[in-house]
Amino acid sequence: GLERGAKNQFSTFSNFITSINQKKEGIGNRNSPTQLVIPNIKNVKDLPPVCLDVRQKQRISVVTLPEELKAPVPPEPSLPIRTKTVKDFQDDMEKAKSSGDWKFVHYFYSTTFDSFLEINAAFKKDTNSPLNTIEDSGINAKFVNVVYDALLNTPQDVQKSVLKGVINGLLQEWKGPRTKDDLRAYYILLQNPQFSNTSTYVIYAHLLRQIAALTEADHHFLVHWSKKISQRRFKQLVDRLLQFISLRLFPAKPEEFPPMVKCTWWIPSATKVLSLFNAANSLISPPIISYTDFYNSTLDHIDLMEEYHNWQCYGNSHRFSFCQYPFIISIAAKKVIIQRDSEQQMISIARQSLVDKVSRRQKPDMNMLFLNVKVRRTHLVSDSLDELARKRADLKKKLKVTFVGEAGLDMGGLTKEWFLLLIRQIFHPDYGMFTYHKDSHCHWFSSFKCDNYSEFRLVGALMGLAVYNSITLDIRFPPCCYKKLLSPPIVPGDHNTFVGICDVTLDDLFQIMPELAHGLSELLSYEGNVEEDFYSTFQVFQEEFGVIKSYNLKPNGDKIPVTNQNRKEYVQLYVDFLLNKSIYKQFAAFYYGFHSVCASYALLLLRPEEVEILVCGSPELDMSALQRTTQYDGYQKNDPTIRYFWDVVLGFSLDLQKKLLHFATGSDRVPVGGMADLNFKISKSETSTNWLPVAHTCFNQLCLPPYKNKKELKQKLIIGISNAEGFGLE
Repeated sequence: GLERGAKNQFSTFSNFITSINQKKEGIGNRNSPTQLVIPNIKNVKDLPPVCLDVRQKQRISVVTLPEELKAPVPPEPSLPIRTKTVKDFQDDMEKAKSSGDWKFVHYFYSTTFDSFLEINAAFKKDTNSPLNTIEDSGINAKFVNVVYDALLNTPQDVQKSVLKGVINGLLQEWKGPRTKDDLRAYYILLQNPQFSNTSTYVIYAHLLRQIAALTEADHHFLVHWSKKISQRRFKQLVDRLLQFISLRLFPAKPEEFPPMVKCTWWIPSATKVLSLFNAANSLISPPIISYTDFYNSTLDHIDLMEEYHNWQCYGNSHRFSFCQYPFIISIAAKKVIIQRDSEQQMISIARQSLVDKVSRRQKPDMNMLFLNVKVRRTHLVSDSLDELARKRADLKKKLKVTFVGEAGLDMGGLTKEWFLLLIRQIFHPDYGMFTYHKDSHCHWFSSFKCDNYSEFRLVGALMGLAVYNSITLDIRFPPCCYKKLLSPPIVPGDHNTFVGICDVTLDDLFQIMPELAHGLSELLSYEGNVEEDFYSTFQVFQEEFGVIKSYNLKPNGDKIPVTNQNRKEYVQLYVDFLLNKSIYKQFAAFYYGFHSVCASYALLLLRPEEVEILVCGSPELDMSALQRTTQYDGYQKNDPTIRYFWDVVLGFSLDLQKKLLHFATGSDRVPVGGMADLNFKISKSETSTNWLPVAHTCFNQLCLPPYKNKKELKQKLIIGISNAEGFGLE
């Protein structure tokens, strides 16, 4: 009902707001930041900053403040006494629905939302208690939910009275810091379902602006209170904010909103408030909703590189950029930023090489513009590592691979083949650099000590090259690895600074060594006497080349027994030893190798999970999605050969489907954007049907002869994809 009558019923609110502000301007409060007036550009400068510089603060910090904040708390004003209960309200609603007399309901809503004091009087659990704790908002959440759930089913005059009350509350003149009752009122108003309607966006924007301008200490309370909201309602709040941002960027009816030039603060305010919910979400394990639920795909259609450059240039100034709040940018959009940033670096490095050559009066050579890697298939690992070590200065150039003795030209296909074969050999257990854990199906760094860790650096460079050149790899590292890779995301200038060290938990160990992690979990929950029954000390043992070696987890650890009192410390030190200390030199070399290629501020935008997706792509193959997006050259999608092809492919096992993908594209992984990003094409091959299919991996193209029946096509296709190593020219 609100949607249908929105234009007429709420069209007067802007006029209402304007008239009130005109009265206030006469009093001389023109520049008050809490005025409900749409400012011009000049007034924006006077607002408190609502942007965080990601270079200094990657995520909004919610753990830096003490549990009980030391800031002086303003005295709480005395509240009116309101005795209505949830049952009383529900009874009033039932009577109103049956009789058609909404007088009592109208009175309740108009009174309750008339001011911040009234909101607290209605919904605060104990009106006599200050309730200033971070963990308990002191709000009767059930009552709030019941009142809001019923609101949209009331007559329009009731709904209008609520919005008028909200306006009254927002128009109050604020002097000094906010009380906790004020925070409670903001917290309750933020959950109002009326703000899903675009006709209320002017009011919603001013509410968001006031919340965004609160102090960090006040935000700290709102973050902790928000983590108690149920999953369904939490997601509704997030979706409402995302919709607000999207419709402000691309309004369906531009005349509904004030001109963008007069409300430049709308989007920064909404994004700042959204960051509070993102912070609340990250406090819970597992999180309330997935981090991908904060993505706003509308941002995929704006000029992201302008956003990125503004962020790089202006840093911690008052100039807003979505890059200051990377959680809102989708992984597809981040990939675009990283790709274009990489391309610009490649062009810059190649141009510098050309200028250097010309300045020395030497004849330019096209090969100098690329990182040329020439390898023998029989010595793939040693040749590759030698080439990368020798050409370290060229790592940021466009990669081109040549296999000695093969006539293939690298337009992208040979590069993908090289990565695939190299990763397969380096991660083989016989090579000894990585240990494969069968229980978790992932690789981890070998803790064996050695004299030279340069090979780990080169493996890191290899992974960096894959991201830099937009190649997906079949690497099975645990999520913890990518968390370490971003610790820190920018290489520190002081090489004495520790890198690759991050906070690790038992959950991280479960993802690598589930059996050991389960044993440590059992130790933590053991109800008997740990010291007498386990007889352990703060010492661990590891086998290295057949020799058992012991390591103390803390000074004199071999003399400190593990007890019921210190077992948590023991488990934490054990996990830290396994995932940080025992492999520090190996991972530090790997870290520096990766960042020698991928050093970019764009990495600050990424979560560890997103780095994994960029490196590995998605392992989930959706051949039906590939079928829907495939292009054809010489065939129509209903031709018999094409129908045979898809019948066969959709019936393949996962292993054969991966082989087909590898045969046609050079990789068996799905890129970030899904199957549609492959730009897969099937072309008609005007050759004898005795021939096998041919692939051009540089262009993700499969050339298919017009086979007469499904059996023949299946036979030839399986032979082709099962013998697909090596390149040649016809």
